[in-house]
Amino acid sequence: MKVGIIGSGGREHAICHALSKSKKIDKIYCFPGNAGTAQNATNINLNLDNFNELKNFTLSNKIDLIVVGPEKPLVDGIVDFLEKHNIKVFGPNKIASQLEGSKIFTKKLCEKYKIPTAKFGIFKNNNDAKKFIEKTNYPLVIKADGLASGKGVYICDDKVEAQLAIKEIFEGKFGKAENLLIEEFLKGEEMSFFIISDGKTIKNFQTAQDHKRVLEGDKGKNTGGMGAYSPSRLINNKLEKKILDKIVKPTIKGLKEIGTNYKGFLYVGLMIIKDEPYLIEYNVRMGDPECQTILPKLDSDLLDIFIACCDEKLDTTEIKWRNKKSLCVVLCSKGYPEKFKKNILINNIDKIKLDNDEYCYHAGTKIIERAIYANGGRVLNFICVSEDFHKSRNKIFNLIKLLNWDSGFFRKDIGYKVINE
Repeated sequence: MKVGIIGSGGREHAICHALSKSKKIDKIYCFPGNAGTAQNATNINLNLDNFNELKNFTLSNKIDLIVVGPEKPLVDGIVDFLEKHNIKVFGPNKIASQLEGSKIFTKKLCEKYKIPTAKFGIFKNNNDAKKFIEKTNYPLVIKADGLASGKGVYICDDKVEAQLAIKEIFEGKFGKAENLLIEEFLKGEEMSFFIISDGKTIKNFQTAQDHKRVLEGDKGKNTGGMGAYSPSRLINNKLEKKILDKIVKPTIKGLKEIGTNYKGFLYVGLMIIKDEPYLIEYNVRMGDPECQTILPKLDSDLLDIFIACCDEKLDTTEIKWRNKKSLCVVLCSKGYPEKFKKNILINNIDKIKLDNDEYCYHAGTKIIERAIYANGGRVLNFICVSEDFHKSRNKIFNLIKLLNWDSGFFRKDIGYKVINE
């Protein structure tokens, strides 16, 4: 069987690595992939904004399944397009992808189906938004409506910060902005909860805790994610039932009532307040770096799970997990999430020798003349699975020390809430 994976980040390398273990797969293509996926797959550089290029390559190379990693192609409707040409594809369709494509779409769904979330207001211009922030309580949260690669969220402690957020969003920092969202600030603890669905059946796909802020102690600017651990320390059977009954199932019902089913991964970003879940946001794909943290714990064939979702047979597919703890630390280019240099040689990467349950997933890397270079903000993801978070983190630190890459930095406190120093 032949499989194609869309994307170039750590999440896609983790998916590629997991699929490479399947004995049913003969060939994997990545579009465009990175230096890490090149170890298990053939990287192909296509214009992913031109769906016909992907369709033609898929048909001419007889690819049996396309897996969509990132959000943009999903929001742009790649699943609908490929299915129209009888190509099997894993991921939600264009309507369902609005859960991530438009925060306002999701908020209105929450309002209609009484899904617990922060109180909010929608603003169409600078003036109305600025009038509102003059008379509101702080802190508050301001969000760009569309896709922003995890960075279009501002937590504002005062009016000056709020004015800057409004200015940057409406001036197009995250693309053209017709609306923005202002929300109350929920004080609790965040959790990433994942499900997988075939349109009829929902199955849990583990939990994680992501560290979004660039600086230690969860301070500084928002990033795409500096590290994560799984499982979340908050999860228990009672909370899981509340998340499914109060948030996930009403959302799936809401989508059905507008004429669509949800197929694929669904990331449920939550704030847990006194054992009650509140929806912060949805992502219509696996999180990054949560995917890299979770997949090493999977004890089933990932291909079987993807095929079952496409064929609406998830109810007959068992998803097995290893009962272990996983921790991921992201190594970034200096300057991230602001300006950083590209095409920097990672000269000691061949010194990294991974033991069992140690993983190095590439994110922002590429191969130039057989050497590996950093070409992104988040460069490498180091993961260790063990019985103990502290042990996992120490092993990762040893790997990063071996790499000795002086053009990078990482947070040394990933998992601090579950690790007693």
